[in-house]
Amino acid sequence: MINPVWLKTFCTLVEVGHFTQTAEKLFMTQSGVSQHIKKLEHQLEQALLQRSGKSFSLTDAGEKLYVKGQALLKAADELEGLIKQDEPNVGLVKLASPGSVGLKLYPHLLTVQQNHPKLIVDYRFAPNKNIEQDLIDRNIDLGLSTELSQTASLISQKIAAEPLVLVTSHQIEVVNWSTLLALGFISHPDAAHHARLLLSENFTQFEHIDQFIYKGFSNQISLILEPVSKGLGFTVLPLYAAKAFRHQNCIKIHLLEQTVSESLYLCFNRRSTLASRVKFVQSEIIDYLN
Repeated sequence: MINPVWLKTFCTLVEVGHFTQTAEKLFMTQSGVSQHIKKLEHQLEQALLQRSGKSFSLTDAGEKLYVKGQALLKAADELEGLIKQDEPNVGLVKLASPGSVGLKLYPHLLTVQQNHPKLIVDYRFAPNKNIEQDLIDRNIDLGLSTELSQTASLISQKIAAEPLVLVTSHQIEVVNWSTLLALGFISHPDAAHHARLLLSENFTQFEHIDQFIYKGFSNQISLILEPVSKGLGFTVLPLYAAKAFRHQNCIKIHLLEQTVSESLYLCFNRRSTLASRVKFVQSEIIDYLN
């Protein structure tokens, strides 16, 4: 492998065209420049220069080395700059969140990206467990979760709380226990958990989700309220998801007497050194959701 210091000396010499001036430019002695050239020639077993007094010309091997050497040195400089780059608004940031908070947060982060075109936002929607594993494996820089992780390798910071709401079609003005029984339940991946949290605090009759007639299921966060909007049943969702539904005039969001909220945690790997761009996005998330 060619010594990059020797190569830089050789390429600088070719550009400057003079041993003494090359030595001055590289803060070396003239003999030091000569030694670097001799070491390169010895390693490559090829003469690189044809010397004539104080001047020189390149051999065929010297021409080839100069052309390729310039490209290698430029690539090395670019790589060093890339590694050292730590600007807050430049580079890729990977993050993931559950669907509800993602519906609120992702459009905001796209606006941030528009304001900082060199920032790249890679946003994934995923359940809590998948997010936790991706953080452990360092597949993402930041994760939002509605569950406090018990994993020692992760740091979790509570940044916000999202209310849970009961949603029906717009035709239902007031909900009571008999209304819910008559409507039936539209399920989703977190439905049983959300319903238990909210309904147990507001209806003494509630024991479990199976008390309601099963009316359907969707695992697409943006589609869960489609059957609800058509009067096919009710569901319980985080507020962000309910407010993100495109047909707001077709649904009614019911804020029950006893408010129940899910905590939102911002998480990252304890062993990760957060780049400035990750810290910047982290700050944007906290400010926006608070």
